[in-house]
Amino acid sequence: MPLPKLLKDNLSLPVICAPMFLVSTPKLVIENCKNGIVGSFPALNIRPQEKLDEWLSGISNELSQYKHANPEKKVAPFAVNQVVHPSNSRLQADQDLIRKHKVPMVITSQGNPTDIVKDVHSWGGIVFHDVIKTQHAKKAIAAGVDGIIVVGAGAGGHGGHHNPFALVREIREFWDGPLALAGAINDGQGIRAAEVLGADMAYMGTRFIATQEAQTPNEYKEMLVQSTIDDIVFSDHFTGVHANYLRASLEQAGIDVAALTSKDHVDMDLGNTNSWKDIWSAGHGVGGIHSIPNIEELATQLINEYKTACQLESFC
Repeated sequence: MPLPKLLKDNLSLPVICAPMFLVSTPKLVIENCKNGIVGSFPALNIRPQEKLDEWLSGISNELSQYKHANPEKKVAPFAVNQVVHPSNSRLQADQDLIRKHKVPMVITSQGNPTDIVKDVHSWGGIVFHDVIKTQHAKKAIAAGVDGIIVVGAGAGGHGGHHNPFALVREIREFWDGPLALAGAINDGQGIRAAEVLGADMAYMGTRFIATQEAQTPNEYKEMLVQSTIDDIVFSDHFTGVHANYLRASLEQAGIDVAALTSKDHVDMDLGNTNSWKDIWSAGHGVGGIHSIPNIEELATQLINEYKTACQLESFC
């Protein structure tokens, strides 16, 4: 099944810049969309909650003006991530604003997306849902989602446990709709590899943290450049859901990595964001990050790498 027209006609690369807690801001979203990459952010990034109205207005207006002024350019739609776990006390208030602005794409995670799907479809939007297991994918499909985001082992932030080679192929046995793959993809070769495996899009997060537009501490960006796969810690200590973190950031925050224990319940309502500002997420692909470009430079690099990877398939 081809990608929805909303995506197919407006992308320069088959890429979604993943919504990242305390990282994704309007500036990062807008610059990605201007370069033909889906920009996204978690609704939970905005505090107080009412400020979401301002974010949505600003992003929508700037992209509309840019598209009008640059009709020859591919301008991607933007997406908002909704955590649909019952612990998210803001879910309905955030969804009311998403409906008000008729957000073109919603990414749901951590729960049942049925109600969100019905709502978003009412104005012609699309819903992609994060999954880490085949049973999660089947439930999302039953809920009527438009696309599946397969979060494999090695993804930054809340990541899966399963090898993406096995997980994508297994989901493809029962789902022929749009599918994006997340997990340690940070260059054009990885984007093409995801397609060859059976995905329609790559879902990239960590690589976009190490960019000029990401409003994160320079120390965070430099830590990504300096880190390797061995510097990643996978733990469910903080939210009850396993996630990948930079070991150096945990140690800097005074956390004894060796003493981390499992949280006995899932808590996705992250409360005081101040406690998260020094705990930094990253995926297994950090070893491939060697620079901190701006989004336009990164998009050009990814496109060139992607085209080169496609040309290398001539022997097949």
